[in-house]
Amino acid sequence: MAIDDKTRTELEAAAFRRLVEHLKTRTDVQNIDLMNLAGFCRNCLSNWLKDAADAKGVALSKDESREAIYGMPYEAWKAKHQAPASPEQLETMKKVHPGH
Repeated sequence: MAIDDKTRTELEAAAFRRLVEHLKTRTDVQNIDLMNLAGFCRNCLSNWLKDAADAKGVALSKDESREAIYGMPYEAWKAKHQAPASPEQLETMKKVHPGH
């Protein structure tokens, strides 16, 4: 791919924003399902955003990074959209991500 670094960064940022917007509209997709299938979830994305901010010396709290990903405070999202995990989901999580 013959793209300069600035353009590559802009394209990656656009793809990230599109992923975040997609996840905001797919509230039916539970974080545990994302973890079990893809190995990451909305919380992972918010942690990665915070890690990037920290690396650049940008002040961004954990709550702010989660709100950027969830589109609302994390606790509000959980209360509105998060269903209890089924025994099957929890068992898969233990197998796929032991100790997580």
